[in-house]
Amino acid sequence: MNTWNDAEPPVLPSRSAMQRVRGTLRLLALCAMTLALVPIFLLGRWVRGAIVPSFGGHFWIARQWSRGCLALCGLSLRVQGTPIPAGALVANHAGWLDILPLRSVGLIYFVSKAEVMHWPIIGFITRITGTVFIERRRSEIKAQEMLLRERIEAGDLLCFFPEGTSTDGLRVVRFKTALFSAFYPDGVGTDALIQPVSVRYQPGAATGLPDSFFGWWGDMPLEPHIWEVLCRSRGGTVDVIFHEPLRCDAFPDRKAIAEACERMVRDGHQNGRPSPAAIPEREAHP
Repeated sequence: MNTWNDAEPPVLPSRSAMQRVRGTLRLLALCAMTLALVPIFLLGRWVRGAIVPSFGGHFWIARQWSRGCLALCGLSLRVQGTPIPAGALVANHAGWLDILPLRSVGLIYFVSKAEVMHWPIIGFITRITGTVFIERRRSEIKAQEMLLRERIEAGDLLCFFPEGTSTDGLRVVRFKTALFSAFYPDGVGTDALIQPVSVRYQPGAATGLPDSFFGWWGDMPLEPHIWEVLCRSRGGTVDVIFHEPLRCDAFPDRKAIAEACERMVRDGHQNGRPSPAAIPEREAHP
């Protein structure tokens, strides 16, 4: 995977004493919230696995944790459209923050590069919440395709980021098609649904922060970027736009559906509104 590095990170002024105090209080609140909710989540997961398979109370806990984290990051959530109940979401990728607005909306299992499971704190959270980790090795491609198909056939809603890298959040770069092959076994599209999703961040106007502030890319270290967000962000918004879902067997191959998803995500990112389903009429099913 190539890391996007086509822009320079923003240069920010020194943090004020008030910003450092804000960041410290938010960090303490985030740690307290996580320590309080993780044991409840793990208990709920155990109940679902060992006693009541239909139990889902711990998913509500995960949703509230995500919303609480968004608030501590100085962001309010605005949602357009409705996520599909099962299948796959494909979204643009600004950075580590993306999991919070998406998981705030509903029960979503993320598809992530295997390295993430070793990140401090974030790695632990992703492991316990059912993230699907994938390797970059060619030898693993077929096994990973089968795993993704099994999860979707089981009724899960997966989410992956086809750009293959995070950016400054100001653009949508070309979608890679590799993961779309899971929906085209033997080159034939399944009846699974894929829903394009646009995610847009806007810093609070009073903060004077650059539009790329929430993006995390290139060689930017993780922990300092989290600290900057906790210290500086206030009054910002994140828009999550769910577009019309696409049925895989309405497209001839993975490249065609990837291009359609990319167009819809880019249009929503630029214009801030959902796009209609881009299904080729000659391929559409009744």
